[in-house]
Amino acid sequence: MDKLLIVKNLRTYFKTFKGLVKSVDGVDFSLERGETLGIVGESGGGKSVTGFSIIKLIEEPGEIVNGQIIFEGEDLVNKSEKQMEKIRGKEISMIFQDPMTALNPILSIRKQIDEALQLHTTLGKGERLKTSIELLRSVGIPNPEVRIESFPHELSGGMRQRVIIAIAIATNPKLIIADEPTTALDVTIQAQILKLMKEVIIKNNNSLILITHNLAVVSQMTDKVMVMYCGKVMEQADTETIIHSSSHPYTRGLLSSIPRFRSNHKKLDTIEGIVPNMYNLPKGCYFAPRCKYRRSICETEQPSMRETSKGHFVYCHFPLTDGDN
Repeated sequence: MDKLLIVKNLRTYFKTFKGLVKSVDGVDFSLERGETLGIVGESGGGKSVTGFSIIKLIEEPGEIVNGQIIFEGEDLVNKSEKQMEKIRGKEISMIFQDPMTALNPILSIRKQIDEALQLHTTLGKGERLKTSIELLRSVGIPNPEVRIESFPHELSGGMRQRVIIAIAIATNPKLIIADEPTTALDVTIQAQILKLMKEVIIKNNNSLILITHNLAVVSQMTDKVMVMYCGKVMEQADTETIIHSSSHPYTRGLLSSIPRFRSNHKKLDTIEGIVPNMYNLPKGCYFAPRCKYRRSICETEQPSMRETSKGHFVYCHFPLTDGDN
C-alpha cells in the first residue's frame, strides 16, 4: 500500500517555568491511504499533542524540537506557516472534541462551511451554497436548506458535531484527525456520530487518525492502534492484535478496566497508582511505578522498542505473552 503519512522520531516539548515537559517523546508511526489509526491512552499521554503536531498547531511555549512528519512525500516540519495554511483544511482536516468551541458562535453555519470552500476551492458563490447544503445532508442533518442559516447555539451538541464533520470533509481531505470527537456527547449520539464518521471515511477513502481514551471505540473504528503513555508509544499493532494479544502491561491494564456486563458483578479492574508528574518522570520505564510485572532494570533503564511479531511493536523490557495474567 502507498504511505500517506510517515512520522519519524517526533518530539514536541513545552518549556515551562516548572521545567521541560516532553509531551511527545520519540513517536514513530505510518499511515496508509484509506487506513484508520487509533491513538489511545490516559489524559496527558501525548495523544492530542501528536495530532496537533502533525498539522503544526503547536503554540508557545511548545515546539517541535525534532523529527519528521512526511505527508505525501514532503516533510511538514520544514513548511512555513503560510504553506501550512494551504494544507490545513484542504489536505488535512481536524475534528475537535468540543463542538461548541470549535465553531464560531457569531457566524451562521452557512458562512462557516462557505469559508472552507472559498479558501480551498474555486467554486462560485451559488455552487458553494449548493455544496454546503449537500454536505449537511450527507452528515444526516434534516432540512439542511433551513438549518444552514442557523447559528451554533441553535443546534444540539450532536448537530454541531455533524456540522464540524461536514466542514472537515468539505474539501475531501486525504487525512482527517479526530481528537476525542464524541467526548461532549451522550452515549446515544456518540454511537450515531461514530457510525457517521465510519461511513464518511469508507465512502471518501479518507485516512483517519482517531484520538481517544476509549478502547471500545477503537476496536470498532480502526485498522491499527498506537497506545501512548507519558509521551511514549508503549505498544503499536493492528487492532485485532492489540485487543486480543496485547503484550504491554499498560495496554493489558487499559483493556481490563473496560466495563463489561457480567452476571457475577465482578469488581472493575483498575491500574494501580497515578500517571507520574511530567516534570519529574521516572528514570527507567515511565510505567514501572504502576506495573505489577516490574523488575529492577525497569526502574533504572528505559526499554527499547522491539518488534515481537510482524508489525507488533512493544516498548517493554519483558513483553507479556498470551499466558501471562
